[in-house]
Amino acid sequence: MDSSSPSPISLPDQKPKKTFVDSLMDSATTPHRTPSFKEDTYHLHNLKPSEKKALQELKDKLTTTSDDDNASMWGIPLLPPTATTEKSDVILLKFLRARDFRVQDSLNMLLKCLSWRKDFGADSIVEEDLGFKELEGLVAYMNGYDREGHPVCYNAYGVFKDKEMYEKIFGDNDKLKKFLRWRVQVLERGIKMLHLRPGGINSIIQVTDLKDMPKRELRVASNHILSLFQDNYPEMVARKIFINVPWYFSMLYSMFSPFLTQRTKSKFVLSKEGNVAETLYKYIRPEDVPVQYGGLSRPSDLNNGPPKPASEFTVKGGEKVNIQIEGIEAGATITWDIVVGGWDLEYSAEYVPIANGSYSIAVEKTRKMGPTEEAVHNSYTAKEAGKLVLSVDNSVSRKRKVASYRYLVRKSGVVM
Repeated sequence: MDSSSPSPISLPDQKPKKTFVDSLMDSATTPHRTPSFKEDTYHLHNLKPSEKKALQELKDKLTTTSDDDNASMWGIPLLPPTATTEKSDVILLKFLRARDFRVQDSLNMLLKCLSWRKDFGADSIVEEDLGFKELEGLVAYMNGYDREGHPVCYNAYGVFKDKEMYEKIFGDNDKLKKFLRWRVQVLERGIKMLHLRPGGINSIIQVTDLKDMPKRELRVASNHILSLFQDNYPEMVARKIFINVPWYFSMLYSMFSPFLTQRTKSKFVLSKEGNVAETLYKYIRPEDVPVQYGGLSRPSDLNNGPPKPASEFTVKGGEKVNIQIEGIEAGATITWDIVVGGWDLEYSAEYVPIANGSYSIAVEKTRKMGPTEEAVHNSYTAKEAGKLVLSVDNSVSRKRKVASYRYLVRKSGVVM
């Protein structure tokens, strides 16, 4: 297999003028050009002496003040003699970090959280059937991992711009409570994917799609969710990625950014519409990015084990890229996936036999792929030995685009 790309069309070296929205976005994303958030390792030898002292003080205070001798979180006992020190330390350090290692404040937060988990039934919520099948995989869902191994939770509330759907889910206080319970269930599922041990994966990635989000209608629900998560899930998010960011969100971020701590700002990533795939590829491999965001992951793939890795490439402005998959034998079936973030270019697939006198076959005729189109998934059974050529033509655009593809060749029951 190899790929070739003809020389790109020569374009004037002239940058288009920035719009007001572009300037706002640049301002909003400036903090992310500074060193990004570095997650705690939770190894004791990495703690400062004052932090080690705070950890021991918190343990002592918890032992003397807790009403529950079997206090635990996520199946991890917090009190001796049953506490598994390394794992319980990870949890205690999360509460300490959330309160800047102020021991009494951390203890108060921890005790309130233990009480809330007991009253809410958080330890058993993962197994409950809350009746939100129509929202699963659409509004809030776990999907794959980032490049460092963190589970990724996607959030998209644009579906609630439909008044009927909004009333169905948030029509009264009881419905809101039920939705909040379901939203906690999704997060608890993500936490079950964590290691919760020193040096392990101890937090998740949150990706929030702001497209079509009815901000005014969802204000109450959003505030409840934010409050629940801040109070009861400290340091559980390694990075918060906002995609399809509208101009007003960027402006608000720019206004409030000076009041945020550097640690908080370093967790934030903002991406405006049209840059979604490029942003997500920086943190998440394309085979783990959902198809609606320029990746190759489909809901039907989630039950088939780890996804097949994809190869990444870029398509420059004014460039046509040909990906050649060679060595295909007669009778073999080749299946492929290919996607370009924010397509808006031409795509085609051609099979080229190696025998003299044979004609190339247009497997997929050249067609314009719109900006919202999902990944192509297709297959072809070769009658002759040859190669498959996938072409993406970005000749008329000046914008560089990220892309990925993968393939599988089968012949007589054998996978190549």
